[in-house]
Amino acid sequence: MLRSRPILNLVQKLKNVSYMSSSSDAVDTTYMEIPSYDVEKPQPLEIRKARLHYQSRKRGMLENDLLLSTFAKKHLDSFDEKQTMMYDRLINSPSNDWDLYHWIVEKSPTPKEFDNEIMNMLKKHAKNESRESLRQPNLYQ
Repeated sequence: MLRSRPILNLVQKLKNVSYMSSSSDAVDTTYMEIPSYDVEKPQPLEIRKARLHYQSRKRGMLENDLLLSTFAKKHLDSFDEKQTMMYDRLINSPSNDWDLYHWIVEKSPTPKEFDNEIMNMLKKHAKNESRESLRQPNLYQ
């Protein structure tokens, strides 16, 4: 019991420590921006599609991982270059994945720059009208 006393004293001292010097140092965790990606960087179509398949799976948000990975598996390989670029801009241009999710499930209006045929396809995909059970596709076939 005597051995734990120094630890208890330390814990008591730490309870009274302020970790932030002022409220201006606080981090707003309700709106975290995702790093930007140079969508316009020239890239062969097949390499772009392979990257998009991967990025559709690894969003950092399970809801988007599921929606985008199943959408990409179903549609991405059939996209032409213009559609592929639209999809690339759509998943890599917004600064927050929650924005993207809210647009897809129609919880908030889609900004004009992202309101296109790919977004309409994504919205339809999210409705899952066939009521099939969805899971992320395997990364490697």
